[in-house]
Amino acid sequence: MKRQLYTGSNYKKSININDLERIARKRLPNFVFEYVHGGSDDEHTLHHNRTVFDQYLFEPRTMTKVGTRDLSTTLFDRSYQMPVAIGPTGFNGMLTRDGDRKLAYAARDANIPFVLSNVSTTAMEDIQAIEGLTAWMQLYFYRDRAFVKSLIKRCRDARFETIVITTDSAIYGNREWDVRNFRRPMKPTFANLAHMMTKPRWMLDVLLPGLPTFKNLDELLPPEKRGAQGASQIIGAQLDPSLNWEDIAWLRETWPGKIILKGILAPEEAEQAVKLGVDGIVLSNHGGRQLNHSLSPMDTLADVKACVGERCHVFVDSGFRRGTDIIKALALGADAVWLGRATLYGLAAGGQAGAAHALSLLRGEVDRTLGLLGHTNIEDLTSACLVKRPR
Repeated sequence: MKRQLYTGSNYKKSININDLERIARKRLPNFVFEYVHGGSDDEHTLHHNRTVFDQYLFEPRTMTKVGTRDLSTTLFDRSYQMPVAIGPTGFNGMLTRDGDRKLAYAARDANIPFVLSNVSTTAMEDIQAIEGLTAWMQLYFYRDRAFVKSLIKRCRDARFETIVITTDSAIYGNREWDVRNFRRPMKPTFANLAHMMTKPRWMLDVLLPGLPTFKNLDELLPPEKRGAQGASQIIGAQLDPSLNWEDIAWLRETWPGKIILKGILAPEEAEQAVKLGVDGIVLSNHGGRQLNHSLSPMDTLADVKACVGERCHVFVDSGFRRGTDIIKALALGADAVWLGRATLYGLAAGGQAGAAHALSLLRGEVDRTLGLLGHTNIEDLTSACLVKRPR
């Protein structure tokens, strides 16, 4: 029997993240959806991020006394309702007005951390002001080091406790969908402009009030370049490919709070991060948007965990769409999974409520999988519940 897929547009009727992805595709202009959905070059890494989970099969224990499952976890001495976070994603205001704020409220209500992107369309101070939210701030190292210092000062003044440094995108990946969809930076092709006219609800929400701007980059951008088009040109030129361990050592001396490095894959780099006093690492290939034919975090997770042990938190992202994916990462040693596209599809499908629905779907899948494996607590998960198939 042919599998029936949900093809409606009501996010409340979606039963998994793939349903939300299809709704997002319907609601967004083509060039916006592909900005979120696409990867680099021929998208080998993008697809590998999904197929890698098929290498791991569960070996459940069925004759166990399973009660009400406890999904709670502790990160940096704070308790959260489940071991996931909403990771940093840029230009969310293109999906829906105040997209970053809506994601943050969904995270707050689910009692999980929210990581604000440096290229967000909401100011860091406005996110940090949300009562009850654990907010972490993601930063890039720009060529203008004075601006980097000013960002760190803003984080300190806003009372952020944790900053996240992205290490894998100082050189832009080759995202061919963007090249095809735009005549020049932030100027869609005429075909895309025609398609945009078929999305009146998106236009009313995002376009007509005025395209969102990058609220955390004003000091980097001259006034005439603060629009989306001008900013996109300058940001790319300002990213510094010379980022190295000396910069992280300087940051450790400068920043009194927690530091997380995002973009690590090699165990040797994880070890060096720990030696410099980094508090957490995110194993990531940037969701398949940077280096094509890259390893998945799932390929190196067990080795990295064996290398660093409990000396720092180990997080993972890239390709997570199911609760079973999350459980597999936790069993291999991850402390939490950072979500990107999964919650963005929910955001595009239904705003804050859609993002909350995405989190609810994943929570239900994590809870069910944990019980079917014969466990009650997240902390009980180990690699013993997995069998890795040969490639």
